[in-house]
Amino acid sequence: MSATMKLRDFNSVYDAFAAAAHRWPERPMLNVLESTARIYDIEAGETSYGAALEQVDALSEAFTAAGYGPRMRVALLLENRPVFFLTWLALNRIGASVVPINPDLRASELEYMIGHAEPALIVAIPARAEELRAAAKAAGIALNVIAPGETPPAPRAGAEAADQADGPAREAAVLYTSGTTGQPKGCVLSNSYFFESGDWYAGLGGIATLSEQGERMITPLPIFHMNAMACSFPVMIIVGGCLTALDRFHPRSWWDDVRDAKATCLHYLGVMPSMLMGAPESPADRDHAVRFGFGAGVDPKLQANFEARFGFSLVEAWAMTETGAGAAISAHTKDRLVGRACLGSPSKAVELRIVDDAGADVPPGAPGELLIRRSGDDPRLGFFTCYYKNPEATAEAWEGGYFHTGDIVRQDEMGNMFFVDRKKNVIRRSGENIAAVEVESVLMRHPDITAAGVAPVPDAVRGDEVFACLTVADPSPQKAREIADWALTRMAYYKVPGYIAFVDALPLTATQKIQRATLKVLAADLLAAGKAHDLTALKKRQVA
Repeated sequence: MSATMKLRDFNSVYDAFAAAAHRWPERPMLNVLESTARIYDIEAGETSYGAALEQVDALSEAFTAAGYGPRMRVALLLENRPVFFLTWLALNRIGASVVPINPDLRASELEYMIGHAEPALIVAIPARAEELRAAAKAAGIALNVIAPGETPPAPRAGAEAADQADGPAREAAVLYTSGTTGQPKGCVLSNSYFFESGDWYAGLGGIATLSEQGERMITPLPIFHMNAMACSFPVMIIVGGCLTALDRFHPRSWWDDVRDAKATCLHYLGVMPSMLMGAPESPADRDHAVRFGFGAGVDPKLQANFEARFGFSLVEAWAMTETGAGAAISAHTKDRLVGRACLGSPSKAVELRIVDDAGADVPPGAPGELLIRRSGDDPRLGFFTCYYKNPEATAEAWEGGYFHTGDIVRQDEMGNMFFVDRKKNVIRRSGENIAAVEVESVLMRHPDITAAGVAPVPDAVRGDEVFACLTVADPSPQKAREIADWALTRMAYYKVPGYIAFVDALPLTATQKIQRATLKVLAADLLAAGKAHDLTALKKRQVA
């Protein structure tokens, strides 16, 4: 093995992990803080690479003995527990893949996801087992749900759902993203996807330089999302570092967590720096070992003051679940434009176009949709493999040989990239992409709602909040509360409307489609006029 390990030199994520474990058996790999351990009721402390390898191998042998193998998927609802990574590695070793489940999903969302992904088994925290069994039954999938540590039962009949592929091209995971229209899309991710992401991160250099001398990363981001699963975890394997995953971001105890984790780097989303800057200044603001933060969406007005106050740089980056690091862009050099929402300049490994609605390239400085691909012989290297069961959407996304991101950006004459907005109707709330159509489809199942239109309204802390314009026969504050309570049982809390306004009719086109631009203006006007019911206090993460 070379001094600096490259994931792309291996056949699977497990193989790369095992190589790291043989090289650094005594080093800590995963860390659970006391605060996280109390919330999850698990053991606090560190797990070394060597101990993790023993656990992963034993678990993979149990799966093999039960009949699991290539082309099978196992769904995981394990929140941010370390057992998520251990189970993923065990399944990766035998050629199976995982389907991470966002624990905020509820009945109708779980039913869709299970029915679409067709897993052979679900491993979940016990508190969610019955709900998952009910969702699987409703989806017509006869499978078992077990808790971590339980002996795996035999997989359900006909459980081979993934395409046949070997080595780096083999499916390692299916991550569901809200996308822009309708139901979430299942992004099939290969071993190569994770290799390219980890290698890209490890090779950034500049402000984001990582060494092999014992890096310690802390993240409060969900490990069932691309960021933590494809960036944080693989890069720590490459450098022999230790990952501390919190259950979520706790503003009041954040710096205590950072210090307890002995973190040398951290991951963030834009809402985090804003909340931390809102706290009173303290002599302990720089009492930490962090050299840089890596994330997206920091408020440009706050970035310079944040970095001056807390003593480290924030590296803003751009990527999507679909692109992985195949076309990632980051502002990791010292000449980055702090406080200007700059994403840095694309590397030579990336080719891009910025186009108008007619598909024509726009001049420097003008906004347009970002089309992007990998340079070289394989323009899809590092990208997702496909949208599962949706070849039409895959082909549409790659029309013309570039991936169509749906993001509006601009690029100055020096090559610097700046994010402007989403092209399509996605509500971006605290880092979560919420498809308006998906929320509308759930709301329309309520017996009293005859029409539903959902749009974003600005939120000072979360970026966007979900605003629903509804038509009902008997509008009232009580009805708004009843609808919100009902919606909380059927979709993730963050998707539930934070504001509900009752209207006589929705703005529609001649073909009876919602006029999205008009609806967005209507929502803003209703909110400003005090004609919406504020239900934001109800939107809280449900704890099992």
